[in-house]
Amino acid sequence: MDQTRDIRREYAYAELSKADLAKQPLDQFKGWFDHALTKAVPDATAMALATADAQGQPSVRIVLLKDFDADGFVWFSDQRSEKGRALAANPSAELLFHWRELDRQVRIRGPVHLLSAQAADDYFYSRPEASQWAAAASEQSQPIESRAALEARYSELAESAEHAIRRPESWVGFCLQPLAYEFWQGREGRLHDRFRFHRASLDADQWTIERLQP
Repeated sequence: MDQTRDIRREYAYAELSKADLAKQPLDQFKGWFDHALTKAVPDATAMALATADAQGQPSVRIVLLKDFDADGFVWFSDQRSEKGRALAANPSAELLFHWRELDRQVRIRGPVHLLSAQAADDYFYSRPEASQWAAAASEQSQPIESRAALEARYSELAESAEHAIRRPESWVGFCLQPLAYEFWQGREGRLHDRFRFHRASLDADQWTIERLQP
């Protein structure tokens, strides 16, 4: 404990009041996201994806945001992965963006559904060939005997690259439809600003806004 308990810094980048908030949480997210891009925050599209399986066992990992709009927040992955299996059993999740340089976090929670095969194709074939080969060579999250075995699979695909590779059927797109957002702005003295938008259902247009205690 002595190594970590005194590690701290003050958060003094900005403040957040209710008057600052957009009326729609998607607009608020877009404003913050665009600001993160403008400020060249490293890996601004990186988001923690938290899931729970059928037994309630939680797991979390970093994935990359690939699209967002009024329909939801999109990422792509292998259905055979731990997250894919968890979402098949319990199709609800939470995303967390942490933009350290701006002292900001955004949490987004809601149900998750699969995108169409066409949407998965469109993104898969827009990726660099090396990324396509990696997706096809890996049965994500499953054990493998060695790095050499994985690289051998990859090399076999790369060497036969004169033929267009097919998207693996298990490689799909996921979309989280928000029921709640939380915007967190770090403040000095740990009196952070936190605001939550939430709605009763996906069909509801009305969002309730609450200030939360830090």
